[in-house]
Amino acid sequence: QVQLVESGGGLVQAGGSLRLSCAASGSIFKINDMGWYEQAPGKQRELVASITSDGSTTYVDSVKGRFAISRDNTKNTVYLQMNSLKPEDTAVYYCHAHVVTLTRFTFNYWGQGTQVTVSS
Repeated sequence: QVQLVESGGGLVQAGGSLRLSCAASGSIFKINDMGWYEQAPGKQRELVASITSDGSTTYVDSVKGRFAISRDNTKNTVYLQMNSLKPEDTAVYYCHAHVVTLTRFTFNYWGQGTQVTVSS
């Protein structure tokens, strides 16, 4: 079993910053891609940013220049630094990890979600 535990969400005014963290633990052999997704009310879950095991990153256009994803492979943790936040960034943010377990099977795992609310 693998668990992803997120932290760092909250309420912030427009223009402010938040840093999300997601720590993976359990039967982990290796973590491939990690990423952050957002889900606003009534909408589908969508990718915000992702990072490979060697640090290559991708971002959705709407967050380029404002958000930065990073990871610490020694801690099995991924971060999302969110700057210049806008009301439209309001959503539940989910951490995702593509994990190779100790049994060498590969699974996708999700965190429980953390609410980010940006007031205008």
